[in-house]
This record gives sequence, C-alpha cells and structure tokens, in this order.
Amino acid sequence: MTAVPTVTTVTTPLAPGPARPRRRQLRAALLVLPAVIPVAIVVIGGVGATLLQSLGLMPLVGAAELSTAAFDDTDELLTSALLSLSIAVVSTAIAAVVGFFTAVLIISGNWGGRIVTVLSAAAVTVPHLVGAATVGLLLSDSGVLARLFGISPDAWPALVAGPTWFAVIAEYAWKESAFIALIIVGTLATRITSYDEAAAVLGAHRSARLRLVLFPLAAPSLLVASAIAFAYTLGSYEVAWMLGATYPEPLSVMALRLFNTASLTARPEAAAIGVITVVLTAAVVGAAMLGLRRMRAWR
Repeated sequence: MTAVPTVTTVTTPLAPGPARPRRRQLRAALLVLPAVIPVAIVVIGGVGATLLQSLGLMPLVGAAELSTAAFDDTDELLTSALLSLSIAVVSTAIAAVVGFFTAVLIISGNWGGRIVTVLSAAAVTVPHLVGAATVGLLLSDSGVLARLFGISPDAWPALVAGPTWFAVIAEYAWKESAFIALIIVGTLATRITSYDEAAAVLGAHRSARLRLVLFPLAAPSLLVASAIAFAYTLGSYEVAWMLGATYPEPLSVMALRLFNTASLTARPEAAAIGVITVVLTAAVVGAAMLGLRRMRAWR
C-alpha cells in the first residue's frame, strides 16, 4: 500500500486593516473634544468679534458700516509692528540658545545641573509682572547694579525705557529661557541616555554628540517651545509697558492705550491692532509647524 501524503495548510493571520488605527484616532479626538470645544468657541468668537469691530461692522457708537479706516495709519502701525517683531525675535532667539544649553546642563545630571533645575523651575513660576519689576530695580539708572558698581545715574546707560529696549528683551529672554529649557528636558529625559551612550561607544566626542545626537533630538521641542515663547512675547504688554520707552509703542501697548482711551471711536483702531497681532502670530506659528513636519526626529 502506498501512503497518501497529507497536505498541511498554513494560514497566516491577516494584517490589521486601516479601520483599527482610524478608530483609535477617532477615539483620541473624541476624548479631547470636551477641552477643545470651549477653547475653540472662546478663541474663534474673540477673534471674530475683534475682526468685525476693526472693520466697523460691530461699532460701539454709530451705525454699522464696512470700513478699513482703522487700518489707515500705516506708518504708525508699521513702526509698531516692526518694533514688536524685533523684540519678539531677539528675545526668543536668546531664550532658545540659553534654554538649549541650560537643558544640556540639566540633562548632564551633575550637581550644577540640579541647581539649574531648581532655578529654572522657580523662574517659570514667577509672573512676568513681578519679573519686570525685578529687572527694573536691577537695571535702572538708580537701581541695584548701578549702586553696586558705584556708577552715577548720569553715567549709567539707559537700559530701562531706553532706545535699545534692553530691559524688555532681558526680561523676556530670562523668563522664556527657563520655560524652553524645561520643555526640552521633559522631552529628552527618557530618550537621550541610550543614544548618547551609543555615540560615545562609537568614539564620538562630546561636541560631536552635542551636534549629531542631542541637538537633532531636541530640535522639535526647541522649535515648538520657541514658537510658544514668540507668540507670548508678541502679544504680551505688561513688560513692554513697564520697562519700555514711551515712543514708539509695541503693538500690544498701543492696543491697550487705544482700548482704554475715553473716546469709544478709538476701539476699532485697537481691534485692528489686535487683528494684526493675530495675523503675525499665526504666520510665525504656521511657519514653525511647517518646519516641524520636515524634521526627521519629529517624523
């Protein structure tokens, strides 16, 4: 008798289709909706009302009429916009550099890094208004530093309310550098050790590891934190109002002055400045998001 060969069929499990990832994404979206919807209503409603008021469609006095008269003072608006962008760009750039190297020091794990961690966490909790008052007491012509070095008020440079806006930039850079450092540390705390050790085993020096390992991994967090710091600096008014010169005014200070003026006819101009600030902020944040999508570490 000849044996009949048996045929064994092997069934391979089917790969999961795209339905499961879509369900997960839908579930994640539904979970964040209770937090997103109120924020979206407030933001969209506020920006929409500001836009309507700037175009004369929601006036406090008089009849509604479509007009761009609130945007007519182009020279003043351009000067204020350039000043606001200059303050935001310079302070954010300084904060990004200082914050990155502060994060590197914190990640190192030595005693200096632990001290810097405590100082950075403490700096984040300080309100900008308190920080502005502190910087003013330190850098004014009769402040702590001038008296410490024995320099008369006439010989001390105009760091507060001066033409360089030094005190304003210093306050923003100090506060936002601590914020950026803690964001980077939180992102890299669980990722950097294995990559750094692998690079060290392969013979990479400290500078090479910093350039080829640490910075690429920190770049997405650095970009996002810098975009947040830039947006806050561009829209904040209290530091520039306390430490800056009276003229020219940044956009935020001008908007506050026009909004609080006794004449209600100035409200559309204040709303127009708010619209310009939102457009500038959205453009910078959009550019940052496009840059983020191109980063290999983010993908």
